[in-house]
Amino acid sequence: MHIINLFAMSTLSASLLLLSGQSVAQEQHHSMPKPQQSGQSTEVHKDHAKHHQMATKPQTVAEEKPQSLQQEQSSSDETDHAAHIKEHGGQVYQQTTVESKWLRNDDGEGVLKSELEIRIGTDENKVFIKVHADQAESQQAEYDAKVLYSRMLNDFWDVQAGLRYLNNQNREVDQEQVGAIVGIHGLAPYFFETDAYLFVGQDQQVSFALETERDLLLTQKLILKPYLDLNVIFSDDSSYAKKSGLNTAQFGLETRYEINKKVMPFVDVAYGYNKGNEETAWQPQSSSENEWQYGFGIRFNF
Repeated sequence: MHIINLFAMSTLSASLLLLSGQSVAQEQHHSMPKPQQSGQSTEVHKDHAKHHQMATKPQTVAEEKPQSLQQEQSSSDETDHAAHIKEHGGQVYQQTTVESKWLRNDDGEGVLKSELEIRIGTDENKVFIKVHADQAESQQAEYDAKVLYSRMLNDFWDVQAGLRYLNNQNREVDQEQVGAIVGIHGLAPYFFETDAYLFVGQDQQVSFALETERDLLLTQKLILKPYLDLNVIFSDDSSYAKKSGLNTAQFGLETRYEINKKVMPFVDVAYGYNKGNEETAWQPQSSSENEWQYGFGIRFNF
């Protein structure tokens, strides 16, 4: 019985010693100096800031690199676009055609007809300069000059507008006249190259002109070209007024031989109609007439 009491007392003493040791360890843990804890926190923040800086630095480089690549890509796209435009009709080109032909009618009266046409521009925007001169025997030349701005509507047609200048030194008055012109230029169905213009000038002169032609190849060098020219007068109160309605018409067939693409001689046969002029203080009335014309000429392309 005495032995059991001693065993109980020893067990109780061991338990008290264990509890007191745990209490001392907890007090030592909570009583650790605060500066040491602050230093650890500072080092942790420094490491975190360093890690953040290292993480954000590659991000800045990653942001700057696409911007430079984007600028280079934009410059490359602009260069490719300019090259594409130049390759597909964006380049500026120039073409000059000079033509001169001598025609005679059934009465043996002759007339020298000369034409100059200059085209400058791109496929979309062009400037046309057209000069036409007629000089009959024993008379001075009559000039018809046009300056036109041409804008592409589609693959086959351009709309044109500009000024028209007329000069006829055979008249006593109104030798020079200036008017406005608007029309279309292009390729009609079945490959008929067509010009259709409306003219508005002084003294209430309003007229319409149509010119159309088509090349028919017999060989690579021998070519037939049927053509049709019409002139319709809507109103004319000038000193040398023409009769209203279909005033002139000419249907012809040109046969040319192309020595090369720059030199092309040809022969021309045409049937023409002229309604005549109104009677005014400066000219007598003339009646309508029909006549055949035939002759030869040469055309140059530059």
